[in-house]
Amino acid sequence: MEIKAKSIYYPPGGILIWIIIYLELITFGMAILALAYYGSEERELFHSSSLKLNKTIGTINTILLLTSGFFVAKGIHFFKADNIKKTLFYFNCAMLGGFGFLILKSFEYYEKLEAGLHMDYNSFFRFYWLLTGFHFIHVLVGLVILFVITFSIRKKQTEASFEDIEASASFWHMCDLIWLLLFPVLYLLF
Repeated sequence: MEIKAKSIYYPPGGILIWIIIYLELITFGMAILALAYYGSEERELFHSSSLKLNKTIGTINTILLLTSGFFVAKGIHFFKADNIKKTLFYFNCAMLGGFGFLILKSFEYYEKLEAGLHMDYNSFFRFYWLLTGFHFIHVLVGLVILFVITFSIRKKQTEASFEDIEASASFWHMCDLIWLLLFPVLYLLF
């Protein structure tokens, strides 16, 4: 397998995925800045609301996403080494971590709804639902992308290009990064 040398003009996965990633990071960044602004205006409300979040689930979800990101990186490493069996193993482990994240986040959402902590409860929970819901959708999309790439690697007749695999890994790592910004802001700082 031939892998092209990268330059600053050709980031991993191609320029298009990085334009998407930067736009997503800017969008989440602006929302986090708005959260910080409103949090500074309503400190007591945001603090008491943050205490209602399940920090254990948030911590486990952080570990799941970081571990799955590690697995994606290992999968890329083994793909470069032309070890398809280990590539598939690590990509499957990454998807398992992503599914674990979605299951735990769904359970946490259920807890919040049962407690009446819906989007209209207060401004903190409006941010909570919008930010984590948008992130949830990104993880779901990332899982679909990883599934398609894994399926493509598994089927020899539709072999995935290295650029496609790098692009999917870059998107997955973006999901990790966004969660690493959301978790401390929502669960720990207020």
